[in-house]
Amino acid sequence: MANIPIYPGSSSFFPGDTPFGFYDNDYQFQQDADKVTKFCAQRLGWPIENVELQDVNFYTAFEEAVTVYGNELYAYRLRDNYLNLEGSQTSSNLNQAIITPSMANIIRISEQYGTEAGVGGNVNWYSGSVILTGSQQDYDLDVWAQEHGISGSNLEIKRVFYQGVPASADYYYGGGIGLGAGYGTFFGGLGGVAGYGYGTNWFVTPLSYNVAAIQEVELADDILLSAFSFQLINNKLRIFPVPTDADAGIHFWFQYLLKDERLADSITQSPNLVSNVSNANYNNPVYSQINSIGRSWIFEYTLAIVKEMLGYVRGKYTTVPIPGAEVTLNQADLLSSASTDKAALIERLRGYFDETSRQALLERRKNESDHAQSELNKSPMVIFIG
Repeated sequence: MANIPIYPGSSSFFPGDTPFGFYDNDYQFQQDADKVTKFCAQRLGWPIENVELQDVNFYTAFEEAVTVYGNELYAYRLRDNYLNLEGSQTSSNLNQAIITPSMANIIRISEQYGTEAGVGGNVNWYSGSVILTGSQQDYDLDVWAQEHGISGSNLEIKRVFYQGVPASADYYYGGGIGLGAGYGTFFGGLGGVAGYGYGTNWFVTPLSYNVAAIQEVELADDILLSAFSFQLINNKLRIFPVPTDADAGIHFWFQYLLKDERLADSITQSPNLVSNVSNANYNNPVYSQINSIGRSWIFEYTLAIVKEMLGYVRGKYTTVPIPGAEVTLNQADLLSSASTDKAALIERLRGYFDETSRQALLERRKNESDHAQSELNKSPMVIFIG
């Protein structure tokens, strides 16, 4: 076996010693690289025991630990803020950004409900009409669509209505229901009541009475007069009652949308917008800006990675012969310890981030406020008499 040099007890970091070089030009990373190397080696038993690694192995573990810390940090930030980030520019570096919650994407998501309810949304509604024909009750709106250059399968009727005379017009001018009889007597001077004529004074009644009277007119029209209703199934329109020759030529209006426009309006194509968690512009952290809390975690995670490396190295030979005996290496112990330590460190870091999420902080602030108010309630209340 070749005589490969192992860690001699000291090291000297130079840019280029790590596999990716993410942090090589950061002065504090350069300073800490050798310190972390010495820390890990001594935790593994050096100088009492040899550590069968070289300085570049320690530097690799250190770089990986910083990168894992950044990944966990920005994955948490992305989970906390993605609803506010979707649709923003990918060119914006988010590492140092303070993201204020916004209703913009919530409104964008809820526009679909406005479309379906006909009170807004992001899909155009169009108007069309069929002309009633005497004795014809059924009208195929797919046929109407084809006559107007629209695919029947692309048509979706949203509203059908017939605009008759408003009940309020009948109430004001129709006569026969309400305050009195005769044309124009509802809000006028009641034909000379108390010596006053129409247009000079008003007979004031509660608005609730007016609303009830208008509803009475509307219900009377529906029951007693020839008012149209309809049934719409699969774009097949059926008119009730059957139109007569006197109804011929009346426009029966409807509103519709085009299904392909609904789909097209739901997709925004742009290579420069955040469309998923993979292109939100979070970069590797700047090592010199990581505080002592983060660096302490990085040092411990580096040690766990180094244990794993050393376990794999020692696993090449289960036992090593020495004069008069054999030495059994501790590969299994190192790998088991490394796996346990890495899992525990990741869990601890994620728990720390969860405790500092926006939701957790607001809940903590609420609890603090409730407890403070509880304390204040126990204080004597002074009544000031001026």
